[in-house]
Amino acid sequence: MVVHPSVPVTTVPEFIAYATANPGKVTMASSGNGTIVHVSGEMFKMMTGVSMLHVPYRGAGPAVTDLIAGQVQVMFATMPSSIEYVRAGKLRALAVTSATRSAALPDVPTVAEYVSGYEATAVYGCGAPKNTPTEIVDKLNHEINAILGDAKVKARLADLGGTALAGSPADYAKLLAETTEKWAKVIRAANIKVD
Repeated sequence: MVVHPSVPVTTVPEFIAYATANPGKVTMASSGNGTIVHVSGEMFKMMTGVSMLHVPYRGAGPAVTDLIAGQVQVMFATMPSSIEYVRAGKLRALAVTSATRSAALPDVPTVAEYVSGYEATAVYGCGAPKNTPTEIVDKLNHEINAILGDAKVKARLADLGGTALAGSPADYAKLLAETTEKWAKVIRAANIKVD
């Protein structure tokens, strides 16, 4: 959760108070309707009761650019799209949206430290067509897990605020099912429509 430095807050509780005092006037950028960035913000709105104006962009790049320029005020940006701007002081991180603090920004609290139960993470993975032979899926899984176990890959992901989650195809299917169920509830509640 990052804000433009002109937003007069430094913590999540201050942001909630600011947004509450300015209902519908705080602009929330996203990388597009229905993206993880959008639904993360919608879940925050639902859990805190704040009213923010959603401003969808065609990707994270344009959204972050306008956030840096002060055209919008807040974004529930992914770490890879925002961490370097936080480090450079061009954006202010109020919190990370993961369940635990990030080793990449250890002094930045989680949203859940202030909003009980809040957790939003982007999951990136590899998939194959439904009828791909099991031996090919297993071979791909083995090779991808080996790459994710490489020290250089782990270090680069950590630098970007990410965590490698190696596992089986069944582990990934379970994670996708849980994630789909979680975000479907937010999408229905917020009446989100993809353009």
